[in-house]
Amino acid sequence: MIRRLYDWTLSLAAGPRAPTALGSVSFVESSFFPIPPDILLIPMVIARREKAWWYALLCTLTSVAGGVFGYFIGMFLFEQVAQPVLAFYGKLHYVEEFRHIFAEWGWWFVFIAGVTPFPYKVITVASGAAGLSLPIFILASIVSRGIRFFIVAGLLFFFGPPIKDFIEKRLGLMFTVFVVLLVGGFAALKFI
Repeated sequence: MIRRLYDWTLSLAAGPRAPTALGSVSFVESSFFPIPPDILLIPMVIARREKAWWYALLCTLTSVAGGVFGYFIGMFLFEQVAQPVLAFYGKLHYVEEFRHIFAEWGWWFVFIAGVTPFPYKVITVASGAAGLSLPIFILASIVSRGIRFFIVAGLLFFFGPPIKDFIEKRLGLMFTVFVVLLVGGFAALKFI
């Protein structure tokens, strides 16, 4: 099922409405869709390198807009959907602890999910459920999603098709290592 969805998403990159597909996939991936927009972004930039920056901007803006949609899902549907499930499993008492942690570290959660392979959609919904400040959520989303999509587009713009395999296989790992070092550095500074 996921493979068919992946293949279908990839086929959208070759069509005349590829930018619309890229924006749509980027929007829905930020709140519920399982396939990341990179699947469209990569072949689109390879096919039209002169549009790399436009595609990265489109991907960033629609991803942030989709993230705001996910935020509102978390904000308005938490009580109807999540609370009964948590109550059933006897875990409802963890909600306040989670909200407190998210209030303090939410910006980092959004940033990390925005640039790493961690599902950004999970954090968009959690941000709304935890009541993270919407302006902080949007700013962290713009920064992190922008970094991710502009780096992908930039690598493809400057190095072309040969960099495609590196992006698909190792870029997620590189972003994860970068974030671990960044967060570790800030944590070290806080405790020194």
